[in-house]
Amino acid sequence: LPLLLEATLLHLASGFHPPFYNGFYYNHVMNDEANGQEKDLPFLSPLDYFNEPKLVVETPKDPIYSSNGANVTLPCHYHYEPDIEAKPKIRIKWSKLRDDYTKEQDVLVAVGKVLMAFGDFQGRAYLRQVDRHDASLVISDVRLQDDGKYRCEVIDGLEDENDVVDLRLQGIVFPYQPPRGQYRLNFHEAEKVCRDQGAILANFNQLFQAWSEGLDWCNAGWLADGTVQYPIRLPRKHCGGLHLAPGIRSYGPRHRRLHRFDAFCFSSGLRGEVFYLDRQSGMTLKEAKQSCQDAGAEIARVGHIYSAWKFLGLDRCSAGWLADGSVRYPIIKPRPNCGPPEPGVRSFGFPRKGRFGVFCYKER
Repeated sequence: LPLLLEATLLHLASGFHPPFYNGFYYNHVMNDEANGQEKDLPFLSPLDYFNEPKLVVETPKDPIYSSNGANVTLPCHYHYEPDIEAKPKIRIKWSKLRDDYTKEQDVLVAVGKVLMAFGDFQGRAYLRQVDRHDASLVISDVRLQDDGKYRCEVIDGLEDENDVVDLRLQGIVFPYQPPRGQYRLNFHEAEKVCRDQGAILANFNQLFQAWSEGLDWCNAGWLADGTVQYPIRLPRKHCGGLHLAPGIRSYGPRHRRLHRFDAFCFSSGLRGEVFYLDRQSGMTLKEAKQSCQDAGAEIARVGHIYSAWKFLGLDRCSAGWLADGSVRYPIIKPRPNCGPPEPGVRSFGFPRKGRFGVFCYKER
């Protein structure tokens, strides 16, 4: 029976040849009047279908740079090849790609002049639309977490094209250890301590930029994508070995709850100023906080002092309290009795006792 069935199928297949062309099947279709009459269509090649205008979406290949509190435009334009008039119901969607490659974050969707922004972008994101093919995204009051890659997607019926824009904030990466000491933070705790210091967990691009500018740090720390890495400029025995080239050492992804390391935090430009207060006899931490409040400010965080050092040229050879209980001071021009011969933010750690000045922060 199986042989008889196989022979029958082969016979039917050999005697039946439906019309086809390069994989495309064409047959009689109902006419427009749908009156049951069949109508022969002219034979078309696949090339006729691909000669329709093609939708093209273009964004800059180089990163767009901005800073905390600024306004920025992410350019995106679309056109057709060959050129045709843009359709009124074009749908434009912007989304932000996450560092850990999880689901994209919706930013904005627009159809014509109707648009909707989502989440933290509500009230801050809109389309520029200076011409009929402009899909550029404008973000006002840029925040630290806005740094990253954005997808510009243009949808015209069944056509859907997109391209990516890289927004990078000008900022500074600094390593952070809590008062309890080295390697005490899981991933979620690392996120929190960076936020508490007026910063966010750094991403790899930010750490790489900091390394290229001279950051050398032998302690491993969390990054925003859940990996643990550290930057080495001068190879040495206990930092990956003497025979490894300079670069970013990586432990790869770690368990976000169980594994513990330090953190690499990222801070950008300030919306205010950092200033120093002191008394002749110095202050305790409690007195330092009150002094800042009396001056209409708050005690500065670690992110504030690093940003003021890098972007505002803050240089002070006097140690001062910060909000986390640490004592630090920023040096632009190294000099005797002010620490090592390189510029940087010096740290006295987290003294339990002692009287120092204080760095305060006041928003404009």
